[in-house]
Amino acid sequence: MGARAAIVWDAAFLGYDLGGDHPLDPIRLDLTMRMATAFGLLDGVETVPPRPATDDELERVHTPAYVAAVRAAPTAGWDPGHGLGTADNPVFDRMHESSALIAGGSIAAARQIVTGAAQRAVNLAGGLHHAMADHAAGFCVYNDCAVAIAWLLDQGVERIAYLDVDVHHGDGVQAAFYTDPRVLTVSVHQHPMTLWPGTGYPAELGAEGAEGTAVNLALPPGTRDDGWLRAFHAVVPSLLAAFRPQVLVTQCGADTHREDPLADLGLSVDGHRAIYRTLRELADTHAGGRWLALGGGGYSLFRVVPRSWTHLLATVLDRDVDPNRPVPADWVAHAAPLAPTVPLPTAMTDGCDPGFAPWDGSTDTPLDAAVLRTRRALFPLHGLDPDDPRD
Repeated sequence: MGARAAIVWDAAFLGYDLGGDHPLDPIRLDLTMRMATAFGLLDGVETVPPRPATDDELERVHTPAYVAAVRAAPTAGWDPGHGLGTADNPVFDRMHESSALIAGGSIAAARQIVTGAAQRAVNLAGGLHHAMADHAAGFCVYNDCAVAIAWLLDQGVERIAYLDVDVHHGDGVQAAFYTDPRVLTVSVHQHPMTLWPGTGYPAELGAEGAEGTAVNLALPPGTRDDGWLRAFHAVVPSLLAAFRPQVLVTQCGADTHREDPLADLGLSVDGHRAIYRTLRELADTHAGGRWLALGGGGYSLFRVVPRSWTHLLATVLDRDVDPNRPVPADWVAHAAPLAPTVPLPTAMTDGCDPGFAPWDGSTDTPLDAAVLRTRRALFPLHGLDPDDPRD
C-alpha cells in the first residue's frame, strides 16, 4: 500500500489564465497552496508533477477537430463554432498546452489511485466540468473530469461514481457518460431555472441502457448549509450504496458560498468543510477509500476559495484544520497588497453551524419538494423506495 494521499501540483497550472478581469483567475490556486503551506499541511507531502494529456487521452472525450481547434486558437483567434474566443472562453496564449496540463494533472491523480501509490489524490486545478465534446463552455476548455474518468475506465475500473458539488450543473461530465452505465454522475446544484447552464433537472436520468446513472438534485436559490446537507444526505448516500462504485471522483467547486458573485446559494466555509468531510466518509464507506478530488468553480478569490480548498486539502490528507484557527499572518501579509480593498478573512470559519435535520418526508418546503422529485425520479431505478426515509 502506498501513501494515504497524493497532491498533484505544478506552478505551471497558473498558466490557465483567461486574462483581464475574467472571474476564473488562477490566483485562487496560488493563494490556496500558499495557505495550505502556511498551515504546514504539505509538510512531508511530496507533490506529484503532472504531464500534459496526450491527444489520444483527450480524444477519449473530445473530438479530434476540437482538439485541433484549441491548438490553433492562439493564432486562429475567434472560433464560435468551438466556443473559443467568447466572453466565457477567451483565447489565450498556449491555450492547448495549459488546458492539456490540467487534464493530465487529473490523469496523474487517477494514476496514483489505480497503481496503489495512494488511496486519495487531489488536483485543485481540475474540475473543468462544462467543456463538451466539441466546444468550450463555462470557462472550461478541456473536461479534465471526464478525461480522468475515461482513463480510469480504460484501466479496467468497472464502476465510477462522479459527485459534483459545484453550484452549476455538471453538464459536460453528464453528457460524456450519459449512455454509459459504468459511470454514475451525481450533480447537486442551484436550480437550472435560475442559473446557467439551464440543465440538470431530475428528469435527466441517463440514456436507454443507462437509466438511473444520471442524478440531478436541483436546489432553490438561497439554500444554506443546513438545507444543502439535508438534501444531499437524503439522496446521495443511498444511491452510492446501491451503485457500489470502485472509485469516487468529486468536483469540489466552492461557488456555493453565499459571497460568490456568480450564483445564489447561501453556504459558508463551515458548510464546505462539512461537505468535504462527508465526501471522505462516503469514499471510505462505498469506494474502498479510493477518492479522486478535483477543484472547480469559486469566484470569491481572496475570502472564500483559499479557505475552502485549504479545508479540502486538509480533509484529503487527514490533517483537518480546526475552523477556529486564525488565518496565517504570513498569508495575510502576502494577500493584502494584491487585494487592498478586500477585507481579508481572519479565521478558517464563517462562524456557522452546519448541522442539519435529516430528511424524513414530513415537511413540505421547496427544498424538501426538490429532494422528493429527485428521489421519485431515481430511487425506483435502483430498487429503493423514494418515500421511505430509511432508503
